Amino acid sequence: MSKYDSVAMYRVRRLLAELGSKQGRGTELISLYVPPKRPIYDVIANLRDEYGTASNIKSDTTRNHVQDALTRVQQRLKLYKTPPPHGLVIFCGALPVSGPNTEVIQLYEIEPPKPINVYLYRCDDHFHLDLLRDTIREEEAIGILTVDTAEAALGLLVGDKTTIIEEMTSGVAGKHRQGGQSARRFERLRANEINDFFNRIAAHAYKAFIEVTPVKKMIIGGPGPTKDLFYKGNYLDYRLQNGVIGLVDISYSGEAGIRETVEKAAPLLQDVRFIQERSLISKFISEASRDYGLAVYGLDNVLSSIKNNSADTILISDELNLNRLEFRCRKCGLTREKFVKQADIFSTKADIMTKNCPSCNAVEWDYSEQDVVDYIYDQAIVTGAKVEVVTTKTEHGQMFKSFGGIGALLRYRAK
Repeated sequence: MSKYDSVAMYRVRRLLAELGSKQGRGTELISLYVPPKRPIYDVIANLRDEYGTASNIKSDTTRNHVQDALTRVQQRLKLYKTPPPHGLVIFCGALPVSGPNTEVIQLYEIEPPKPINVYLYRCDDHFHLDLLRDTIREEEAIGILTVDTAEAALGLLVGDKTTIIEEMTSGVAGKHRQGGQSARRFERLRANEINDFFNRIAAHAYKAFIEVTPVKKMIIGGPGPTKDLFYKGNYLDYRLQNGVIGLVDISYSGEAGIRETVEKAAPLLQDVRFIQERSLISKFISEASRDYGLAVYGLDNVLSSIKNNSADTILISDELNLNRLEFRCRKCGLTREKFVKQADIFSTKADIMTKNCPSCNAVEWDYSEQDVVDYIYDQAIVTGAKVEVVTTKTEHGQMFKSFGGIGALLRYRAK
């Protein structure tokens, strides 16, 4: 596996979705980006200066909100001796809980999946999310080209997504000559047609892979020797020609050939997330389909596999959308847990918080909630199990979703 951290990527996407629509009353929402090599004491000193500057804000409410947020961020930073390896991102400010004049100071903290290279402090009416958004931008694009004498296709592989850009037909005559012309003349005319077609493919590749979406790597696929003739003929722009990382034998050309090329080029694409996910899900489906295979699915079965230390790799769909709610009786310490969809959190909380504790009959509950990905990650890390969040945007991702969106590859099958 590559250094791609699917859980970190998931957390950033979730946070971006949550904060994207947040608005402050005035310029009182703080965005702080701390690079990995920035001393924490230096950041805290800077925030103290900002606290002093905030005393000049005329609005009492805005001034108090800004200063309270700055105090909260400084307190949080004091928990660190140095920033994490990729830096630290903190968003903090007064946000409404249930309408105007219900603002409370809320703090969001995240370690980005890729290094933050600049120090940024902003106090605005919205959170500045662009730098964090940059850390989850897709990996480099890889150009896919399939060719035979009848047709060609261009595709793009970016992260976990394959896109078909264009399909072309050649118009090249078949191998058998028409009557009334010599074999030599027929072959010469056919060679000219193939040369023209190859030049047309190269022109379209230039537009697709240099002008529109620049790529540094390319893979050429095709049935038979045609792809080799195209590659060795140096038809491609030199930048694309130098970026070809492999030629792949496939059964088809066109759109089907693009997908087959990506599949058969797996050894060349070990660092591409699409290949990683497809490999994991294929292995999971294979094991889950066998009697006594080394896979389980469903939330309860996955949690059991973590508890008995049999889970090796846990797969979670990025659309699982589950939260774990925990209720703890303040009087006797009894705990209850519920796993519910986001839309059902409020009703579930309201129902349980008003019920008597089955142990001591009290109606005094403490409450906490956690995204199920975070909860499972926290449980899995104790046993050394890995957690992978997989997309639903691919065919394999949709297949995995049909298993309930959560499963585990096992080290062994527990009795």
